Amino acid sequence: MFKRLFLSKSVAPELLQSALHTEGTFYNSFVRDLRHAKREVIIESPFIACKRTESLLPAFRRLARRGVSIRINTRNPRHHERELQIQAWQSVKKLREAGVKVKFYNDMRHRKLAIIDRSILWEGSLNILSQSYSKEVMRRTNSPVLANQMLRFTGISRWL
Repeated sequence: MFKRLFLSKSVAPELLQSALHTEGTFYNSFVRDLRHAKREVIIESPFIACKRTESLLPAFRRLARRGVSIRINTRNPRHHERELQIQAWQSVKKLREAGVKVKFYNDMRHRKLAIIDRSILWEGSLNILSQSYSKEVMRRTNSPVLANQMLRFTGISRWL
């Protein structure tokens, strides 16, 4: 009935300390991590919508006041359909007013991840700045090794 899980010797010990979250549990845990950020927050989310942005703006404002660097990488809104394009531009304006650096990409990236203080890695299927109704999964891993691996693998480390 149950299959036993066998771990390969190559499994990073950090993965054994990771936690999975649904769209229902992600945001409370993510905001808790944001509250404890000391140096930087990096988010990649292909879409940005008003409702989700509004829910995260208070946390971003607090971080900016404390001098924490916040960087969001997202698709250029010109690549979105009209309604999402309007929401993206409105949200980007508010994010920038709150002290968040927003960088646009034209390469149609679709990665969903966040890295906090180069030690906490969130990765999965959830669009952090636009999720509303879909069923999603995100993995939280507290590992400087894996967070820095993601920075290098994605090329994000080139502009930090």
